[in-house]
Amino acid sequence: MPKRILQAKKVVKVLCKEFGFIKISQKGSHIKLRKITSFGRKIITIVPLHKELAYGTLKGVLELAKIEEEDFFNMFKKVKKRR
Repeated sequence: MPKRILQAKKVVKVLCKEFGFIKISQKGSHIKLRKITSFGRKIITIVPLHKELAYGTLKGVLELAKIEEEDFFNMFKKVKKRR
């Protein structure tokens, strides 16, 4: 996958709009997102609100969110094209 640096606000936007996460809290520069699956299981991920989110940090966020990198980048491109 591409090793791009993304803005954290855009990552949060894609996770919320395309993957069904909702913002549940923010403490300092970190946002906590939650998604409840169809089986009633809660998935929680934390996104640091940095201007530039490094690739390794993004991998960690997606791992917690149980989202494949390829799926995320496909949705990211889709959201980018809508503008």
